[in-house]
Amino acid sequence: MSVKLRKRKNADSTTTLYLDIYNNGKRYYEFLKHLKLIKIATPKDRVDNKDNYKLAEDICVKRAQELESSDYNVMAKFKSKVDFLQYYQNFIDRYTNKDKRVIVSSLSKFKEFMKDEGYKTLALNQVTESVAYDFKGYLEHSLHGESPANYFSKFKKVIKQACRDKLIMINPTTDITIKRNEGLKKEVLTIEDIHLLAATPITNEYVKKAFLFSCLTGLRFCDIVAMKWKHIDLNNQRLSLVQSKTGHKVTVNLHVSAIQILGEPGNSDLNVFTLPSHTACTKDVKHWVKKAGISKHITWHCARHSFATNLIFLGADITTASNLLGHTTLKYTQRYTRVVNDMKRTAIDSMPAINF
Repeated sequence: MSVKLRKRKNADSTTTLYLDIYNNGKRYYEFLKHLKLIKIATPKDRVDNKDNYKLAEDICVKRAQELESSDYNVMAKFKSKVDFLQYYQNFIDRYTNKDKRVIVSSLSKFKEFMKDEGYKTLALNQVTESVAYDFKGYLEHSLHGESPANYFSKFKKVIKQACRDKLIMINPTTDITIKRNEGLKKEVLTIEDIHLLAATPITNEYVKKAFLFSCLTGLRFCDIVAMKWKHIDLNNQRLSLVQSKTGHKVTVNLHVSAIQILGEPGNSDLNVFTLPSHTACTKDVKHWVKKAGISKHITWHCARHSFATNLIFLGADITTASNLLGHTTLKYTQRYTRVVNDMKRTAIDSMPAINF
């Protein structure tokens, strides 16, 4: 086994640096195209050539270390000390699949986990099975629904890639999983609940209108905040916008009550609703629901769940509901059918018995 740094002169007076690698009876070459030596014309050229050659020598030494560590099934020290957060970010920068936003969120959660656990930095060799278990517990404690499983699966994807890159020898997450919760933990507002809320006063009327509009359209809070009048077509009674979360366009026909909530249209580039922060809106909704006498844990996202559930309960087919929600697959919409079945069972059970 050997790794040697070699030079090759080019027709343009530059010199290419490359590695002559011989291992397991095979010879191959690695050209360091970004480290060419140029013809010296100035003192700076001399310094640049010296720096490039020194870097090439360092790469040569590291390649030799890699081959040696591979032969003995051990990991070169310089590899195992790679900063995990930087590797995570580099993985995201190279990632092109549609679920990239979930990996971004998983990194954000891992940073929160590190801060909560008191970690200032973590090298790849410090991401042990114990750390992975702790992160799993952190996700399960701080998140609900499918988020813990989604974020942890992306975390595992990054670790698996580190193994492929031969930065770690053993995958510490192999035997660790989070059971995916396919159910809906969010509470659902029935049509009667929504009527009750509409009849109940609230401190901030803008919050009331925006929340009820979500119940009638299924829009997420982030889309309600970003929605402008140019997204509203009152003549055809519909709205069209690109969802912030998924990047997919959704078109929703507007119910007469949704049109009444909108009122007179404004300038096309103005926001339809002027709302405070998400935290302030959540507090307003909480007090409003309590004032209406509804004993359910209602968050803003419950408006979207309620829209989907009520649609299916009232007879809409699952494909129509999926399109109105902007889902790219029926998988996520199918969860609402289970909630509807429970609602139908409750409705039947509430009917009084008939004696005969």
